Amino acid sequence: MSPRRSIWLCVLLGALVAIGLGCRNGSSLRSEAPAAIIDKQPVAFANRTFDPANAPADMPPLGTGEQAECDSNFLSDVRVGGETQQTDATHAFVTITQIKITLQLNITIWAPAGVTPHVMEHEDGHRQISEHYYQEADKVAERIAGKYMGEKIEVTGADPGAETSKLLQQTATAITDEYKRELNPEATQLLYDSITDHGRNEVVVKDAVASAIKNVVAESRLPAENPGN
Repeated sequence: MSPRRSIWLCVLLGALVAIGLGCRNGSSLRSEAPAAIIDKQPVAFANRTFDPANAPADMPPLGTGEQAECDSNFLSDVRVGGETQQTDATHAFVTITQIKITLQLNITIWAPAGVTPHVMEHEDGHRQISEHYYQEADKVAERIAGKYMGEKIEVTGADPGAETSKLLQQTATAITDEYKRELNPEATQLLYDSITDHGRNEVVVKDAVASAIKNVVAESRLPAENPGN
């Protein structure tokens, strides 16, 4: 028995609402702005069965010897808007005034009909880990967006409209990239598989999940606590 660990995918979609002109010229200030809007959707979970001899087209491929898998998809759509104050024909200040982030987590456990309860229990452990990370997703997104809200950037460009769109798109991309880095359960999922030997041993799933989360969190804090090492 070698069930596949859950797959972590973060689809980060940058969009924007642009008002004004210009492109980044390196100088920025910060002004008061309303808080970012974070729309955290409920977890969408599904159990799906498949015929190993004829797997569905939308099912991620199984690895050699694997019977089942938990596919976890973290989705983020970021929209950034700004206001401009033009100073001359080619220069302006762009202030980030709007950030809206929509968050989703879609989880699907794929298993063939008649798979053992032990395999399903193991895959459910992967689901628990993904949902644990998603609990804090809105706080992570809000903290990241707060770094950009109210930022006032001096910009310049021969095509003000196009350069403003580029600036706001770059901001959306920066936010989504940082969200991807911070909300990444991959290390925990890998450790969980190591603890359980991919579901082959009899370690209690609840204990394995808790141990994996605890150890990865502790390890992530080591550089800050031991800067000289």
